[in-house]
Amino acid sequence: MAQTPSADRKVSVARTRPSASTNQPSDSLRTPVTRSISGLYGSPGSSFRIEDENQIIFEFGSRYMRAGFAGEPGPRCTTQFNPDLWRRVGDYRQWEPGYEKKSQRKVTWGEEYELWRPDVQGLYSDTPLDQGLVEDRIGKCVRDCENNYLLLDNRTKKVALVVPSSLPRPLVSVVLGRLFEGLQAPTVSLLPSAVMATAAAGVRSALVVDIGWHETTATAVYEYREVLQQSTIRAGKKLSQAFSKLLEGENQRQNEDTDHLSFEEVEEVMTRVGWCQDAQDPVEVPVYITSIPLPSSPNPLEVPFMSLARPAEEALFASWTPPEKLDDEDQPLHHLIYKSLLALPIDIRQICMARILLTGGVSNLPGLKRRVLSEVSNLVESRGFDPVHNYGSVAARTKQKVDGPTPLNPTLKREDPVAGLVPQEVDQIAHTLSQQTLKDVGPPAVGGHVRGINTLGAWAGASLIVNQKVRGVVEIERERFLQHGLVGGASAGKKEQSVVPEPRSRQSLGPNVKAGVDRSSWTLGVWS
Repeated sequence: MAQTPSADRKVSVARTRPSASTNQPSDSLRTPVTRSISGLYGSPGSSFRIEDENQIIFEFGSRYMRAGFAGEPGPRCTTQFNPDLWRRVGDYRQWEPGYEKKSQRKVTWGEEYELWRPDVQGLYSDTPLDQGLVEDRIGKCVRDCENNYLLLDNRTKKVALVVPSSLPRPLVSVVLGRLFEGLQAPTVSLLPSAVMATAAAGVRSALVVDIGWHETTATAVYEYREVLQQSTIRAGKKLSQAFSKLLEGENQRQNEDTDHLSFEEVEEVMTRVGWCQDAQDPVEVPVYITSIPLPSSPNPLEVPFMSLARPAEEALFASWTPPEKLDDEDQPLHHLIYKSLLALPIDIRQICMARILLTGGVSNLPGLKRRVLSEVSNLVESRGFDPVHNYGSVAARTKQKVDGPTPLNPTLKREDPVAGLVPQEVDQIAHTLSQQTLKDVGPPAVGGHVRGINTLGAWAGASLIVNQKVRGVVEIERERFLQHGLVGGASAGKKEQSVVPEPRSRQSLGPNVKAGVDRSSWTLGVWS
């Protein structure tokens, strides 16, 4: 028999009682009172989706900076460096007559449009790099990005910095100092751009060819680790200078009284109408004239369309330069890739040659990727992977030894072949087992031939890696960096000894698993 609840018994679930106004009839429509739901029966999913920290990713290059949050497909802020970005408030010198001519005489080609140069000590230039100026520029860019695009709150910040592994240590120190000072982040993780570009391509191993502004680097990545890196100075700056030479010649030939073309005009022409022709025999094609209007020229420039492909031939492929006049640091792009593959071990070479990844701003030039892959394929087919190009008179004697002595009577035939030349018999059991293994493991990795793949970029790869809570090999603490700088990573792997043992938390699986990790030292990894 059911019993009714007593009056003294309390009910834990509260219900919303209708107000007195709702009981009375009303002619006007009113919004119904929302029903309150107890927290005991609410969904806990919203609390799990709240992140306890801001995961920010910065990528620095010679001419750009990208910043955004982890887990997003693209950066929220992309800053292209230019003179207007460094101009202070109240500086109106740009409106003075003749200001552009004065500024062009003071600086070298494209210096005002870049953040830094690899030559920090000034070995190949007149003056060394002003690191204080670079530090101020980075601080201004980080501050503007934080205030205008990121809009960070008071949560803990986790910063990941994507830079090339060939970046000099003084520049790495400058960038880290500005990030620690501007964002007040407890740690900064360093991520190599080549590995992040490989991750964004969906592979674990690749040959990453980064065609940047100052240099082109070919980095072999095997299982997310850099195993080889070579570079050449044939990159975007050399291509821009070749375009400037072409346009200046056409401008002086067509217009007598004209000024020198500015860097912005040359870069605009290179971006819009520049291209790279295929590696094929020259054929007669109809001449197409391209009209290029320029602000500094009274009349548009009439340039043949085929002439717009010559700067890429001269700057990136050195088609009209004899090979004996090229230095080791002045190799064309296809020779750089071929020599990088030649220097790799056989097993890594087989995988990387089928995953050639072209990235960088200049790689977007129409026809460049197809031309580079075609040139590399021709080199592999003609030379193979033999480091010796010409054996000279030894080649004839070597061929004679390989062929062996000439038989006395070539008409005689041997009935029973030599055991070493008999074709191998197929074992049906082993064949069946191998087929079953292929079904379980999957198809083998593609390799052995030249092939190119696409990537989403280093920033997208870092966004994917950081969002998966993967910790970088190089993770720098703020307090240790401010005390010792990059020298604090020199004693990596050596635990600091102390007379009084410090209390350590219990290492176990759970919320405090990070507290038990020894953070006494860190290493610079590939930047050391």
